[in-house]
Amino acid sequence: MRTSRFALAAAALALLIAGCAELLRVEAPSAPPAEFPEAYYVLALKQGKPVYRVDPAESLIVIEVRRGGSLARLGHDHVVASREVTGYVAPDEGRADLYVALAKLVVDEPALRKEAGFDTQPTESDIEGTRSNMLNHVLEAEQFPFALIAVAGANAKERKATLAVAVTLHGHTRTLQVPVEIEVDEKNVAVSGKLAFKQSDFGITPYSLLGGAIAVKDDLALRFRIRARRMPG
Repeated sequence: MRTSRFALAAAALALLIAGCAELLRVEAPSAPPAEFPEAYYVLALKQGKPVYRVDPAESLIVIEVRRGGSLARLGHDHVVASREVTGYVAPDEGRADLYVALAKLVVDEPALRKEAGFDTQPTESDIEGTRSNMLNHVLEAEQFPFALIAVAGANAKERKATLAVAVTLHGHTRTLQVPVEIEVDEKNVAVSGKLAFKQSDFGITPYSLLGGAIAVKDDLALRFRIRARRMPG
């Protein structure tokens, strides 16, 4: 009993320290990533090829982050989302390139938590603390401000496919096999799917306290819906 009380007291102190820590702000970059191949799509459009621009208002990436550790009951599961996906799709070329500015990620929107099946809602201060820790200590967004996503060799005529998707995050690039559903017409492209991956695959150390007694699991679940609209030639 004494050991249990000590663990709970230590956990409470760790959470208090984390919550009271200075919330460091990360500003979103004003320019796209230097390596983003925008010139490719500008040239394709000039050549009369169909090019679609991602519509951020109708696109969404959602990542579910689960708690772990022996004192997991004292923490929260989280939902991290991007509603500002930027990029292009060239369906005839079987290619797409997108990026997300990490500083624009949002944490624990109530509706998204409900969709994930989470039955609690962290306080605003908890959310701000989580977001600050995520950007500064986990993703190191000042040094690695973007996540980049590249698809090549896709067949736009297939309604269902498994795409090889190269993801660059935290200075590491990994190619993931992603099952998707694709819809293409003269005005729109829509792609949706789900995948799972580990933070450590990208050189990221999952956040933890008290030697891992309160921790974030390495495994993440991601779902996405990307819609792009055809650009005038």
